[in-house]
Amino acid sequence: MQQQATVIGRGSASTVMSEADVRGILAQAFKDYDLKGKRVLFIIPDGTRTAPMPLLFRAIYDQLNADVKSLDFLIALGTHMPMSPEAINKLLGLTPAERNDRYSKARVFNHEWQERENFRGIGHISRDDVKQISSGLLAQGVDVTVNKLIFDYDQLIVCGPVFPHEVAGFSGGNKYFFPGISGPEVINLTHWLGALITNFEVIGTKYTPVRAVIDRAADCIKIAKLAMTFVVKGHDIAGLFVGPPEEAWSAAADVSSQVHVIYTEKSYNTILSVMPEMYDDVWTAGKGMYKMEPVAANGGEVIIYAPHINEISYTHGKVIDEIGYHCRDYFAKQWDKFKHHPWGVLAHSTHVKGQGTFEAGVEKPRVTVTLATGISRERCERVNLGYRDPATINPADFADREHEGVLLVKKAGEMLYRLKTKP
Repeated sequence: MQQQATVIGRGSASTVMSEADVRGILAQAFKDYDLKGKRVLFIIPDGTRTAPMPLLFRAIYDQLNADVKSLDFLIALGTHMPMSPEAINKLLGLTPAERNDRYSKARVFNHEWQERENFRGIGHISRDDVKQISSGLLAQGVDVTVNKLIFDYDQLIVCGPVFPHEVAGFSGGNKYFFPGISGPEVINLTHWLGALITNFEVIGTKYTPVRAVIDRAADCIKIAKLAMTFVVKGHDIAGLFVGPPEEAWSAAADVSSQVHVIYTEKSYNTILSVMPEMYDDVWTAGKGMYKMEPVAANGGEVIIYAPHINEISYTHGKVIDEIGYHCRDYFAKQWDKFKHHPWGVLAHSTHVKGQGTFEAGVEKPRVTVTLATGISRERCERVNLGYRDPATINPADFADREHEGVLLVKKAGEMLYRLKTKP
């Protein structure tokens, strides 16, 4: 059966779905797209995304296990740390006994991004195309490489949530291929492109130059592709869409823009972003700044409060110790000095630091970013961030003080805050 650009599903900011609703949508989609006898690979999020994976994993397995030739799952780590067997069981809501018995047919793989031999080249995006897509911000071609594991399958299905995102505008869809299971080339180019535009401008914008590059790269994958994109509301699902990745993502992004964006009347001088434990280093907990930057006042402070975090980045900490956290122009105006560092790490640095200027050798960030974590004062200062002893902070002291210009965000990292009117 030939796949058609038909999206199956529904979503609403005002309602949530029952398990029966979810299973019904999946049953209809799997029937319409006729997966019988196929080797199917689902590409799923890691533990740094809020997602009802236990429900979805069981629903997928129950409905497909008897009909498909193989049913496997690949964790789209990007450049995050690999997940341990225990962490994978937690992600999928399985006991070791269940995984080894009832669900034993399904194999679960980490995306092994550290090893170059795990990738295969599948295309090239030309210099002229990148220049046109980026409106001249970048003029450089890029090779497209992807985890070669996908070539063992007949059908690829992205299964992941959609949230406002600092690099692409909204996460999800083809982003699970690039950067989710891609080589470093597209990762570095798209992240630096997002940094040049800035998080402030990109986050929560539906169609961005970064999304255009990601979709262009995904066109190079000639295996059949689908996406199960969903929008979470608390611990529930507010929207679920199955279809071609671009169309399913677009439908979910429309719902996410209603569910995951909080509009405020004014900006705030002090913001306390309380980070949940699913973020285990600053590399991931930087979202406590990304999602709050649009409502941080000029000269204000964003405090990333995460006493459980003891590391800047488990995979990129050495590079960040070398370059520090800086605004975009600090790097862009000294490009010859920094261009040899991984561009994805440079981008992360600018996203955490936020907007600012670099003139006559002097950097002036618009907002002060302070870490209240288990990371020492000395290391915070070394990487050019502020330090607060988390023991001196009681989040309750920041509550109900919006009228004073103080905002407490109890579970930061996924809800985007925006001013109703841009300054």
